Amino acid sequence: MIRILQKDNRITKTIFAVVIGAAIVTMVITLVPGIFQDGTTTQQGVFATVRSPGWLGRLSGDSISIQTADVQRQAQQQMQQQNLPPFYLQFVMQRAGQIQVERAVLQREADRLGLQVSDDDLKNFLKSGPYSQYIFPGGQFIGEDQYINFVETYFRLPIADFEQQVKSDLEIQRLQALVSGGVSVSDAAVRADYLKTGTKVKFDYAVISAASISQTINPSDADLQAYFKANSTRYASAVPEERKIQFFSFDSSNLPNGGTAPVSDAEVAAYYAAHQDQYKTQEQVKTRHILITVAKGADAKTDAAAKAKAEDILKQVKAGGNFADLAKKNSDDPGSKDQGGELPLIPTAGLDPTYAKAAMALNPGQTSDVVRSQFGYHIIQTEQKQPASTKTLAEVRPSIVEAIQAQKSSSAATNYGAQLVAEAKKDGIQKTADAHNLHAQTTDFLGRSGSISSLPDSAALISAAFGAAKGAAPQVVSTGEGYAIFQVVDVQAAHAPDFASYKDHILTDYRQDKTPQLLNEALIKLADRAKVLNDLHKAAAEQKIDVKTSDLVGRDAQVTDIGAMSGAASVAFTMAKGAISGPINEGANGAVLQLTDKQEPTADDIAKNFAATKDKLLDAKRQEAFSVFVGTLMDRYEKANAISYSKKPASPLGL
Repeated sequence: MIRILQKDNRITKTIFAVVIGAAIVTMVITLVPGIFQDGTTTQQGVFATVRSPGWLGRLSGDSISIQTADVQRQAQQQMQQQNLPPFYLQFVMQRAGQIQVERAVLQREADRLGLQVSDDDLKNFLKSGPYSQYIFPGGQFIGEDQYINFVETYFRLPIADFEQQVKSDLEIQRLQALVSGGVSVSDAAVRADYLKTGTKVKFDYAVISAASISQTINPSDADLQAYFKANSTRYASAVPEERKIQFFSFDSSNLPNGGTAPVSDAEVAAYYAAHQDQYKTQEQVKTRHILITVAKGADAKTDAAAKAKAEDILKQVKAGGNFADLAKKNSDDPGSKDQGGELPLIPTAGLDPTYAKAAMALNPGQTSDVVRSQFGYHIIQTEQKQPASTKTLAEVRPSIVEAIQAQKSSSAATNYGAQLVAEAKKDGIQKTADAHNLHAQTTDFLGRSGSISSLPDSAALISAAFGAAKGAAPQVVSTGEGYAIFQVVDVQAAHAPDFASYKDHILTDYRQDKTPQLLNEALIKLADRAKVLNDLHKAAAEQKIDVKTSDLVGRDAQVTDIGAMSGAASVAFTMAKGAISGPINEGANGAVLQLTDKQEPTADDIAKNFAATKDKLLDAKRQEAFSVFVGTLMDRYEKANAISYSKKPASPLGL
């Protein structure tokens, strides 16, 4: 075969190339994992993987993995921010995961288009972007250690992850700019939009409240009983579960030997040695200063002028001028100038490093030369210095004794609680309480939101009781000032109420169900009558309804008893002067309007707001264009099976 290939025969070589190529493809299909995946992945700890669509993406094996831990962390942060209950986690995780998948798809597309962000791009962004004031204050890098501390404190990420996240954000921004860069809006569209948003109206309006309609609904007992029966499913568990609890409690006064124990010198010394950081005081300094600010990025001429002004003030100080008076007259620090430039005793770690160094170099009463900091030029007068130090054992001994005694008392209470609960498991609540001269008691039936007046804090006990089975072994819980040993002695399951005891609730529900329809009927009646009379005031007077008058308002306004003018009341902007609206029903209140004035923007108004309106429209259209692009791109990736999701774990809720 080698001899054949060595011959100058192009057809033969082509045939062999095809054969060999087919063999390679067959091997790839057989050996490359996921070449014919069905959109799922079984990688441990991976929520989803994203690769390039098409054969090259399958062959290269190059993919972006979205880690389940990252998705869960983002979901939990959203849960905390929105104060959502735990059962929402599955929903929030799916949405958070989808967002990260979309980001991965966009990043891969940006990579394909050569929009990668370099290390230099990242550095320039950190130096001039929104983080610059923290990472490069005054144009100077804060140092590696402080940089790491800043990122870990505010972003809770390792440096490498933070920088990769910023690069990814910048790359997607570049892609968005590329996709939406050609979007434009016509001048006519800008004028039309401002004509719409800039129009203001004034109107009279008659309001009918849902509350007033509700009070007119007075069904008979027969009506309510029929309603109660028809809605039996709704009321099947209207009375929530309740529990009866037997318990006794104790606090430090009930502990054997009063819960107190002597504290030895050795214990005090050991505590002091183990808590040295608590007894250290930072270096601090109290100063007055006069600040002549220099704006960030100011040119050399501006900087020189500020320095010259500071040097002139320094000459006045050295010539005997009153420092406080000169500070009040000249300082640019609004926080201290009215106090004659005086600052409180401050840890030097919280000051600008240059300022702190200069202040600590002075003795109390001395004044510095002109000092340059990131804020500008200072003249500093030191009033008091306090070096870093550690309080002696003698100074802090009383507080240490108190802390150790508190620890011993807490430990004694915990041990006593464990002893009592063990006895209660053996002998029962009542016998155990009697044996230790403690008072056992049994509550009435309590709901989850109930309380026990004899305890300082009964929330933990009631919560634990609703997690325990009837007759289960006694448990011990904290009561805020001590502990309680308890047992659930009876459970009353959630059940339907009897009509008589629940009649008031049924009446409220009946009214809530009937009110919307009756409110709408009343509004229709008012609107129809007003249109017949062509006068809202007369129609409202006939029905004994008050009429109010609005201010001249735009679409972004709020009107009393109507609410946002961007809602149902926005119909007012489409009405002619004198016209009467149909029913405007916002739920809590309904209204009928009669337009009394309408003012559209003038040509001058449109011209003044043209640029801002155009920017707003452009931004909206760019967002719309990019959203369409993202949707199309995601559809392409999904159809190509370029997104592989892990098989979802079974949800305890069956989601």
